[in-house]
Amino acid sequence: MSLQQAKAISKKSNSSFYYAFNLLPPPKRDAMTTVYAFCRETDDIVDEETGTLEEKGNSLSMWRHEFENAFEGKSAYSLLNRLGMTIKQFNIPVEPFFDLIKGMEMDLSIRRYDTFEQLRLYCYRVASTVGLMCIEIFGYKHRSTVEFAENLGIALQLTNILRDIKKDAEKDRIYLPLEDLQRFGYTEDELMNSIYNDNFIRLMEFQVARAVDYFNKATRSLDLEDKGNMFAARAMQHIYFRILKNIIKEKYDIYNRDVNISKVQKVGISLGVWAKYSLVY
Repeated sequence: MSLQQAKAISKKSNSSFYYAFNLLPPPKRDAMTTVYAFCRETDDIVDEETGTLEEKGNSLSMWRHEFENAFEGKSAYSLLNRLGMTIKQFNIPVEPFFDLIKGMEMDLSIRRYDTFEQLRLYCYRVASTVGLMCIEIFGYKHRSTVEFAENLGIALQLTNILRDIKKDAEKDRIYLPLEDLQRFGYTEDELMNSIYNDNFIRLMEFQVARAVDYFNKATRSLDLEDKGNMFAARAMQHIYFRILKNIIKEKYDIYNRDVNISKVQKVGISLGVWAKYSLVY
């Protein structure tokens, strides 16, 4: 897979991630493009409409094996060989890549999460890991930036979960901790049938507050000296925080309201953060 093909994967996804890192200097942007293409391809193995759970599990195992081969440039997949070179160029630890694959495996075996601690592990594996890859490309000096990446990843994934409750329910997936549903008197059946009521509003208020808390933890973790290099991550933070604001604005009715933000808004937020960081840092 050429760099242009990796770029096409990133652009096609229409992800906030793409708009955030597209303003990076070319070497870092190309590295981010490769990393994101890997994350996207890994996710697609699980999200494919066709194939049994066993087949998808086997595909993930094969993908992991090919990733290991890429360390010596011997993978059958050119994307993974390119990723192997990127890992060496930016000295990226390999653990987050393996943890990401573990997170995707969780999606094959787990349809419900009893506790937030269980969900937090999932969020770490599928989102914090991506942040840990990215900060090595961005460059940082302070250990606290690792905490920034971990907390921001959890905040972003919690926001994704809140935005996609209805879509996930259609796939028989509930990511909201069942202990929280029980706490607020909202049942699985009500969620599966998109029932919007006072108990759901109270449940969502609690979930949004938790996501906001992780956004705030991320902000507090970021040392001023590292802030300038993190503008792409901060752009992601602003984009997703806007989604949370939209959820609140729509009185938490994610069943019947569109809380997403447009491509124009994503570009505008990314440019605004980039301009601010260029001037201040």
